[in-house]
Amino acid sequence: MLIPAVAAGMMMMGTAAQQPDPQGTGALSRADQTAPMAVDPAPAGPTVQPTEGQPADEDVVQDIVVTGEKGAPPGDPMEKLNAKSFQAVQSVDKAVVEPVAKAYNKGLPRPVRKGLRNFFSNIGEPIVFAAYLLQLKPGKAAETAGRFGVNSTLGFLGLFDVAKRKPFHLPHRNNGLANTLGYYGVGPGPYMYLPIVGPTTLRDIVGDTVDKMILPLSIGEPFNKPTYVIPATVLNQLGERAAFDETIQKLRKDDDPYAAYRDLYLKQRQAEIDALHGRAPDEPVVPVYGPGIPTPKDNGASSGVATPAVD
Repeated sequence: MLIPAVAAGMMMMGTAAQQPDPQGTGALSRADQTAPMAVDPAPAGPTVQPTEGQPADEDVVQDIVVTGEKGAPPGDPMEKLNAKSFQAVQSVDKAVVEPVAKAYNKGLPRPVRKGLRNFFSNIGEPIVFAAYLLQLKPGKAAETAGRFGVNSTLGFLGLFDVAKRKPFHLPHRNNGLANTLGYYGVGPGPYMYLPIVGPTTLRDIVGDTVDKMILPLSIGEPFNKPTYVIPATVLNQLGERAAFDETIQKLRKDDDPYAAYRDLYLKQRQAEIDALHGRAPDEPVVPVYGPGIPTPKDNGASSGVATPAVD
């Protein structure tokens, strides 16, 4: 009797588990209460709904910014090497050239210093004359020839710049093969700062080298003798260094003296070439001193390049 009773009870319990809730109360049957409930897995992270006009998360592409060392500026591909050369030259200038130039400035009377500068300017006039002929400017070439003749005779071999005064009014104008190349559209090429030459460009160093060879090859003695070339070069450079001392001191106070020096030199050279085309600069350009650089002495009359006040 015990076994049939237990079996009957189990059958009744199974029937009750299958019957729905007749009253709709939502109460769970005993089987429902004991059965495990399925739980949805939690999302991996918050879901962000894209706003209108924005791509969904899977469409967002992040830009990768690559930073690196700043390259050399246009026109100065050898900037690092040039800057080191500039620093070395400035160190030598402060230690040797500047004291000697200031002693030269104080030791020689102003008329003597001015006379030497006029002399070196005058012997370069034939080069200016030839450059104007190459540029098909016969009027300027004739003026240059007249200036050379007046100063070589009335000015005692160019020691006195008589030609720029009344009644002649023939100022000195910078010109040469480098300017001629620029006049016909040859670009300056890479900028360079060389220990002996100073600031220059590929076009300028080619033109200036040819200019310096004209007098020794065409005239000969004494322009091809070391006894003349060496002292003449030293005196000329000392005079130019003394004249441009104020400009050099200002450049040294700049945040980047090398870049300031380079920019002024390139502006000066471009102003001289623009003047050959009749284009004046927007403002006067401060000339820059450097070994081997012909400097303007016409008070900016033809090139817009200002002349230093010190002679």
